Amino acid sequence: MATVKELKATARPAGGKGAARAVRRTGRVPGVIYGDSQPPIAISVDGTELKSRIVAGHFLTTLYDLDVDGTKYRVIPRDYQVDPVMDHATHVDFMRLGEGATIRVRIPIHVINVEASPGVKRGGAVNIVTHALDVVCPADHIPAAIEVDVAGLEISHSKHLSDIQLPASVRPIVRADATLVTIVPPSGYAEEQKAAAEAAAAAAAAAAAPAAGAAPAAGAAPAAGAPAAGAPAAGAAAAGDKGGGGKK
Repeated sequence: MATVKELKATARPAGGKGAARAVRRTGRVPGVIYGDSQPPIAISVDGTELKSRIVAGHFLTTLYDLDVDGTKYRVIPRDYQVDPVMDHATHVDFMRLGEGATIRVRIPIHVINVEASPGVKRGGAVNIVTHALDVVCPADHIPAAIEVDVAGLEISHSKHLSDIQLPASVRPIVRADATLVTIVPPSGYAEEQKAAAEAAAAAAAAAAAPAAGAAPAAGAAPAAGAPAAGAPAAGAAAAGDKGGGGKK
């Protein structure tokens, strides 16, 4: 069950940009509640309180009981705008949730057991390819994060979506072979691997080739065209025949 937090808001008259600017001058942030087949409600929330909720993290995946002048609405924040210069929120949208609602949310990826990765121990680094995963799930069962365990992961190996177990109520909206995390090699790793492979190949070739000038093993058949052990060379036999003929 997802944790539900409290947040207070005040109803405000619907209006244009001028009305919204007037709300901001009072230190509040204009917003709207919409969804669940009901009319939208224009609201405002305290700017300091809203900023603290956003800075705390997981704002867009947290359920709120939004108290609007004494009436509570179960909502989830769907979007907010921030002033690029002043760095404070200028508008916030909340989606009203009916009972048993299913919603699409983006869940952050959380990597665990980094210290148990042999690739990291050998100098590799964890590279989070997918920082957040879009899923569909019940509004009251939103995961805080999706954990990816990299224990046993070697250099140049990856963890894909198909390698992790999601909660039964959570359905991803990406392909099953999406890469989530990979262990990238340290600088110079490819050159070291290439040099090691070449050295191993050279050593194997040297071990397979017979030593130059080595005598054949005892009992081994002579090479083709070579005289058997104890037999005279062809030239020596011919010389012997000629010598014998001269004596006759």
